[in-house]
Amino acid sequence: MHIVNMNAAAAPLLAGAKWSFVTRRVRRGAVRLLDQDLAAARSGDLVLAEVQSLGSHKRLQLSDGRFSALYPRDRVVLACGDRFAEDQFEGIAVLSPEGADLLAGGGVIGHMRSRNGKMKRPTRLAVIGRLADAAGRVLTLADDALDDVGPRPARVIGVLGTGMNAGKTAAAAGLVNGFARYGARVAGIKATGTGSFGDVQAYEAAGAAEVLDFTDSGLASTYRQPVAQLHDVTARLLASASACDVAIVELADGVSQVETAALLRCPRYRALFDAFVLAAPGALAARGALGWLTQHADLTPMALTGLMTQAPLAVTEAEALGLPVLSREALSDPATAACLGGLLARHEGVA
Repeated sequence: MHIVNMNAAAAPLLAGAKWSFVTRRVRRGAVRLLDQDLAAARSGDLVLAEVQSLGSHKRLQLSDGRFSALYPRDRVVLACGDRFAEDQFEGIAVLSPEGADLLAGGGVIGHMRSRNGKMKRPTRLAVIGRLADAAGRVLTLADDALDDVGPRPARVIGVLGTGMNAGKTAAAAGLVNGFARYGARVAGIKATGTGSFGDVQAYEAAGAAEVLDFTDSGLASTYRQPVAQLHDVTARLLASASACDVAIVELADGVSQVETAALLRCPRYRALFDAFVLAAPGALAARGALGWLTQHADLTPMALTGLMTQAPLAVTEAEALGLPVLSREALSDPATAACLGGLLARHEGVA
């Protein structure tokens, strides 16, 4: 292990560095040293890097919720992590002295394994080192993760999708807004995915009293993480929202994505939720996802939503599947929140 003392020669390297969204909980005062054993890097490790050349991501999501344009020679603080994004990159939590890739604008660094044909190559980074404390211990996002604080909210609704860009976040924000306007204290939670402030900002704008995501539980990304750990992450986020009446929990990607599929197959994980809604871009995608959920998870959503609700003909076709089809505007209606709450209460045998 090669250590550079942060209080001496390495100290100026952090001066002026841009701290990314995924690092927003990090106690910066704990940073004292740089560890340059890049072969030992693991998902969640905090990393100082320098921009070599701009690619797909030309700006960085900062820890204070703003965007910052990136320039060559910018120093950035990121987290090593994996990424699964069918319309962008697949990458793994690997660092190399030869360089690394900016896998996500929220601040995830790793090695790109594949990319969508429409995407430019990722922004290229030179790795300066992993951040460490005074004892030389490498610092990770998990060091500053939330603690469990209480029971889960009384109502937990999960938002699933057929894939990326199906309308999950819009649906989750709609549900948050509808329950908030109904008078409930609502938590908006992103349980799986890759660190990004877009989702939590959407929940906050919709009126969520509490906004949380998996980075608050110490993960830069949930891709390639054990199912048991992902269960505990969601449970911890729900416990952290115990002061809320309702939690709206969005799961990333589609129902058949590897981690999402494994979670939905797990009865212990499904037991964290009272109900689910499914977002789809079209009726055929909804039909396929419903079939998968029935066959593999013994799960039927309480409603359909998503991009297909923008097309009246798609809505008509989807209604033949036998479930309510709700637009974002309908989800935002307090009357819908009252109806959904009543359905959940009757399901539990509550008068």
